[in-house]
Amino acid sequence: MQWRGRRTSSNVEDRRGRGGMGRPAGIGGLGLVVVRLIGVFFGVDVTPFLGGGGGLVQNEAPSGPNRIDDESEAFVATVLAGTEDVWSEVFQASGLAYTEPRLVLYSGRTASACGGADAAMGPFYCPNDQTVFLDTDFFRVMSQQMGAEGQFAAAYVIAHEVGHHVQNELGTLAQVQGLRGRVGERESNALSVRTELQADCYAGMWARGAQDLFQLDRGDIDDALNTAARIGDDALQRASRGVVVPDSFTHGSSEQRQRWFYRGYETGDPNACDTFAAQSL
Repeated sequence: MQWRGRRTSSNVEDRRGRGGMGRPAGIGGLGLVVVRLIGVFFGVDVTPFLGGGGGLVQNEAPSGPNRIDDESEAFVATVLAGTEDVWSEVFQASGLAYTEPRLVLYSGRTASACGGADAAMGPFYCPNDQTVFLDTDFFRVMSQQMGAEGQFAAAYVIAHEVGHHVQNELGTLAQVQGLRGRVGERESNALSVRTELQADCYAGMWARGAQDLFQLDRGDIDDALNTAARIGDDALQRASRGVVVPDSFTHGSSEQRQRWFYRGYETGDPNACDTFAAQSL
């Protein structure tokens, strides 16, 4: 992956080192644990989907134009710019306008329009303020503790979260939110899996669109597929509990996550990413 020297996005806000912002109002104890567990690996932040989550914590006000301070921020801003280029073109081809998301870098703890955020939640997308939240230490955790190595593994994280923004732009997240409020836990989990797999497929679509931009090779795609395998629900449950419970899946199995990422990469077609219409995942 060749990313240095390319355009960086102006939609990055660096909050690292600004100190903690506290817990989200009304969410604590088991509720906070649930949010962490569901959102911990590349998931959309589920606070607005839980209902009764208490008051929203306001965002920090941006402190002026962002300055690129280090290589981590440069990498993130460059990948985000690549998502802007690809998705703007995809939306334009369908006669739609793409609203670029913001991306907040933070360390430890910060605030979002979906409630408080901390590093234990992992990267997440908040539809309420159309913002991806990312603690870049997660990249170190991926590499050192999860075995998900390579720069494109980190790019996949960003692309997956931007995939949730694409879903938000198309109205998918709002529809899923409404459906999940009317079904039981098992059906709600199944809807979550389809949402996450579609974001994986969109990440694969982006990889295809960005192939020339970043001079991607097969090794980069293999890094993304390896990451998808490492963060499948079955792999995580097997590692943490020693047992796999498919009905509790919220993101999809390793095989499913790999398959849908590769489907997006292979086809470059948003219609091929319709996980909600698929008879089999």
